[in-house]
Amino acid sequence: MRPLTRRLLTAVALTASLGALTACGPKGTKITADDMTMGNANAKVVVVEYASVACPHCAKWNEEVFPSFKAKYIDTGKVNYVAREALTGEPRLANAGAMLARCAGKDKYFQVTDAIYAAQMRIFQTGDIRGELLTIAQAAGMSEDQFNACLTDENAAKSADRLDKQMKADKIEGTPTFIVNGKKVGGEAGGEVTLAQLDAAIAEASK
Repeated sequence: MRPLTRRLLTAVALTASLGALTACGPKGTKITADDMTMGNANAKVVVVEYASVACPHCAKWNEEVFPSFKAKYIDTGKVNYVAREALTGEPRLANAGAMLARCAGKDKYFQVTDAIYAAQMRIFQTGDIRGELLTIAQAAGMSEDQFNACLTDENAAKSADRLDKQMKADKIEGTPTFIVNGKKVGGEAGGEVTLAQLDAAIAEASK
């Protein structure tokens, strides 16, 4: 049994019920201390994305749409973008990736999630979750000891429990799911949305 697999047995048990989620709507846009954000904290429009680093749909959106969305809305201060993790896709990667990004710190959180998305297909092909995540952690300035300390049984259980509760509270059915000022974009089940769909939702929310 690989070390990472052993550390995440508890997390897998907690997330087993979420395994059927596909498309690999919440109650509002209240931002909490747990949220990772980009952009203007005082913006009139808040865009929340629920995503999983183990979700191929999320990886595709991150590669194909997010750069344009970021340039148009985040970098210009027009929106406050809030990233929230979800337990969809391969549960060990979803939870371990979320933990690793947080352990790297807020200043490197998005660097780590981007790197996991980029490595996602390779991880699926090789099955080497620990090895790929360790490489990403080291690139973000973490030592192997820090990496191992991050991905402990206790942290895995706490992380899975937090994400499970958040998804249930906000009725997240799949990823990615986008919410603009409390309103879901693209349907209840989530899924990739186009920049045009976000343009329309943001324009409406800006009125």
